[in-house]
Amino acid sequence: MAVKVGMVSLGCPKNQIDAEKMMFSLRERGFKLIHDAALADIAVINTCGFIQSAKEEAIETILEFLELKKEGRIKGVVCTGCLAERYKEEIMSELPGLDAVVTLGKNGELAEIIENIAGDECRVYSADKYNLPLEGGRILSTQPFYAYLKIAEGCSNCCTYCAIPAIRGKFRSRKMEDVLDEARALAEKGITELVVVAQDTSRYGEDIYGESRIAELLTELCRIDGFKWIRTLYMYPERITDKLIDVIAREEKLVKYLDIPIQHCNADVLKRMNRKGDRESLRALMTKLRERIPGVTLRTTLITGFPGETEEQFGELSEFVNEMKFDRLGCFAYSQEEGTPAADFPDQIDDEEKERRADVIMEQQMFINDELDQQKVGQTVEIVVEGFDRYAECCFGRSAADAPEIDGKIFFNTKKKLTVGEYLKVKIEDVLDCDLLGSIVE
Repeated sequence: MAVKVGMVSLGCPKNQIDAEKMMFSLRERGFKLIHDAALADIAVINTCGFIQSAKEEAIETILEFLELKKEGRIKGVVCTGCLAERYKEEIMSELPGLDAVVTLGKNGELAEIIENIAGDECRVYSADKYNLPLEGGRILSTQPFYAYLKIAEGCSNCCTYCAIPAIRGKFRSRKMEDVLDEARALAEKGITELVVVAQDTSRYGEDIYGESRIAELLTELCRIDGFKWIRTLYMYPERITDKLIDVIAREEKLVKYLDIPIQHCNADVLKRMNRKGDRESLRALMTKLRERIPGVTLRTTLITGFPGETEEQFGELSEFVNEMKFDRLGCFAYSQEEGTPAADFPDQIDDEEKERRADVIMEQQMFINDELDQQKVGQTVEIVVEGFDRYAECCFGRSAADAPEIDGKIFFNTKKKLTVGEYLKVKIEDVLDCDLLGSIVE
């Protein structure tokens, strides 16, 4: 009887794609894939190791499955992903009961590794991170109408707070023909919403073509039949060119949604982060985007409490948030990550103050979101149906202004039988806690 394997994938969509590739290789090897890893013989925990909260979530998840193993409910637990890459030796010694720790470069050999698991002896399977497979089949783990498309791996931006270059290696683009081939295969499977991801999508192609080719790639993706919405995440502000803006404004399939992680607006803080720009350049970019792409949704992420951030610099960030009125915003307290340059910077700020500043920004953003949502009441928007909420007893979906698993929902009542992935029009009638309420427009 085939060994049953379940996968739990934590963290970002890029890590999720790695999990989908591993699941494909397991199925090809004859393993039976189980949706609920707690009911499997072997549980694979594909971890995130980016910041402290992600590491804590990964460790807690591993401990939960080690307890299931101790109770005899599952036979083995395997750790993969960023935590395995970053702390392979520590994981083996500090989490007794694990059967294998598999670094990124060994993802392609996961099936063989699981076949060789023996008893309680834990082994670290390690190889150069650049052996991580960028091509190959996937078993999609998203809803059936949308999928992520990873166009590059790693990062070469070397922000002083970030461990990604050490974990994932330098930025390396996939060849455009390989990306387009995968996109066509996804369209043939019925995917209508394509979400393009990389650590920095705006850098795509620089390493192999000598210049950014993200504008050309997006243009070619729009020519593929089957896609209705194409969304691009994680664009760095200094790489958003006029050429790219023109493509986004022109192509109907490209949703008018830009995710631009700016992290801060103060020039000195950004310089210490090894980031470019300042308040004036960022304001000019956001103004240009709103002028040249009518109805654009702007999302960003910020960091508070970076080493040396003064009250005045934090105040400048707070003023900037109120001024810009981003449609979507996430703010995180700085995480002091070992091995990064910023971890050794002087003037570290205590955790309580970092969290207080993040809370202030998020509270501001709640008022901004409510104001922007109230302006949508009375408008009719196109949404994609995502499911039925049993507690609210109504259906829900997303508009083009909402990225999957990140942004808000639109709830609506209907007596019609709807299909997940169906597109329809909804008139917005009310706002409830950052979500919108409406009814179908016949």
